Amino acid sequence: MVSVFRIKAPLAPKPKLREEIMKDVISQIHEWIKLVSQVGLGLIALGVIAEIVFGRGAIFGASVIGNLQQIVTDIGGENGFIGLVAILIIFAILQRNR
Repeated sequence: MVSVFRIKAPLAPKPKLREEIMKDVISQIHEWIKLVSQVGLGLIALGVIAEIVFGRGAIFGASVIGNLQQIVTDIGGENGFIGLVAILIIFAILQRNR
């Protein structure tokens, strides 16, 4: 007796195109960068709080606040105001992309 119904093998998934693979890779890299930057900002905030509470050199003997002041001074020159504005602009751009 011959069966009228045929059992079909499941169709293999369509292979991804190279562009789709690259989009996936770039998306994954973007997520990793966001995660690392969030962890970094959290660690900086923790260092600032620890230095305020426990004094200078509370985190591995380094001065987080002193290093941040040096970065602002390096970016903005002597007065540091321009450096502070530049850092605020960068921070606003990062927040806008979230």
